[in-house]
This record gives sequence, structure tokens and C-alpha cells, in this order.
Amino acid sequence: MIVTCVTVYVKEEHIQDFITATVLNHEGSIQEAGNLRFDVLQCAEDPTRFMLYEAYASEDASKAHKDTVHYKNWREAVAPWMAKPREGIAHTVVRPTDRSKW
Repeated sequence: MIVTCVTVYVKEEHIQDFITATVLNHEGSIQEAGNLRFDVLQCAEDPTRFMLYEAYASEDASKAHKDTVHYKNWREAVAPWMAKPREGIAHTVVRPTDRSKW
């Protein structure tokens, strides 16, 4: 399993635009065969800061996500709304290892 935490800083005037586009990406992502989770989180203290928590069954499934139409559409749509480039950090899952716990 591979988890990527993506931090995105959005220009204040585009918060709702970003949420709308990201919900569409979320809906497509959770339909992917290798997707285990795709959470969209907004920082309570800084509403311009978001975290996307993306869990995939394998590195191949994570890479395949980047080839989907919904991801490519999202990436293109949100690029001009970002205050700075997004930061994605991949993690290896230590626990839970049992997929039923996801």
C-alpha cells in the first residue's frame, strides 16, 4: 500500500472553485480499482490550505491514478488557483496492514 499526502495552498478567492473541482476528482478517484481512500481535508485554522490523503493498493495503482481523465482535468483546472505549487509526499503504510481496516 502507498499513501500520498498532498498539501495544496489555494488563493482565497478560489477556495470554492478548488473544492468543487476537487470533489469531482475525489468522485472519480474512489471508483479506481486500486484506490483504498481519497480524502479531501481543509485546514481548520487556514481555510486556504488543503490536504488530499490518497491511499492506493500499490505503487502501480497510484501511478495509474495520474493517467486518469479526472485527475488530468483536476490538475489543469486547479493550477491557476494555487498560491504555490502543491507538495506531495509518498508514504509506505506501516499499520494497518489488514485492508479490511481501511
